[in-house]
Amino acid sequence: MKIGIVCYPTYGGSGVVATELGLGLARKGHEIHFITYRRPVRLAHFDANVFYHEVDSEDYPLFEYPPYDTALASKIVDVVQYSNLDILHVHYAIPHAAVAYMAKKILLTQGRYLPVVTTLHGTDITLVGNNRAFAPVVEFSINKSDGVTAVSQNLKDDTLRLFDIQRDIRVVYNFIDFERFRKTNKEHFKKIIAPEGERILAHTSNFRKVKRVEDVVLIFKQVHEKVPSKLLMIGDGPERQNVERLARDLGLSKEVRFLGKQDAIEELLAICDLFLIPSENESFGLAALEAMACEVPVISSNSGGLPEVNIHGVTGFMSCPGHVDEMAQYAIQLLNDEEMLQKFRTNALAQAKRFDIENILPHYEAYYEEVLDRSAAKVE
Repeated sequence: MKIGIVCYPTYGGSGVVATELGLGLARKGHEIHFITYRRPVRLAHFDANVFYHEVDSEDYPLFEYPPYDTALASKIVDVVQYSNLDILHVHYAIPHAAVAYMAKKILLTQGRYLPVVTTLHGTDITLVGNNRAFAPVVEFSINKSDGVTAVSQNLKDDTLRLFDIQRDIRVVYNFIDFERFRKTNKEHFKKIIAPEGERILAHTSNFRKVKRVEDVVLIFKQVHEKVPSKLLMIGDGPERQNVERLARDLGLSKEVRFLGKQDAIEELLAICDLFLIPSENESFGLAALEAMACEVPVISSNSGGLPEVNIHGVTGFMSCPGHVDEMAQYAIQLLNDEEMLQKFRTNALAQAKRFDIENILPHYEAYYEEVLDRSAAKVE
């Protein structure tokens, strides 16, 4: 198949999943065309089956903001025409599903029907999409898609609760590439971070309020008082400055390292003993899954799709959002019990293997074929 993929090219989960999906499909022989305003961060190497089409949204004196939606729709039409795409897969509903509908209507005037699959990732539904300014367009765009997937059962349930959706929504879980995310020997690196053999905890996110990043530091403070330990804060975002200030105020500057955005996250996870993700809401919890693939147990909230990834008492522990003391006690219990920690490491890897990209790719391929068959029937 010739598949177009529209996504955000950033460090966010939707862009990462879209890119890894495209690369996985390319390895299976499909021709993949990424259409976005910047090369996706994980699209780093040449692949004969992968093509990148940059959307050029120029500034004009008339516009206060560049008309990206219009430029993207035009680029989609251009790529479909000249690369002869079979199907378009858009990730994150806003604005991609609406733009895809516009492109589809343009192509119809040229006698071409373009099937569109929309994947819902989380905040495009629960936060941004539920905003009154966007909700009618989001609902319309989902209903006009030829196929719709959600990355967790929880997200599907939220979508059906928040919108009047007439389309069937297929749950296709996020996935992990074990060629990349796996535990490797990085002892030399670990000694640099924890020269006295301290335990290493980690958190990865885009540092938004919904991630409750301050809770990570508050949990770590209690852990550090009982267990010699270090904390790696990986990522960047609007809450980083506040969290850095909190770490200083708590006297943890030497124990907490803010590493910013990192490409080789797997190398950092390889040296960790525990992963913290106390989010207010997670539609899936891709960061937790990446940690588990590297044999790192997880202390998380029990919100959103996290219970579909992290199994309480098996791969880690869960608490209600904001229950910092309970999360800290779970972390201390696990870090002080080497036998339990090793058991949870093994369990985390086994659970992560359920989401191996090689297990998930066939679900997408089968769904594309299903959508194409339905679309062919429409055209006839």
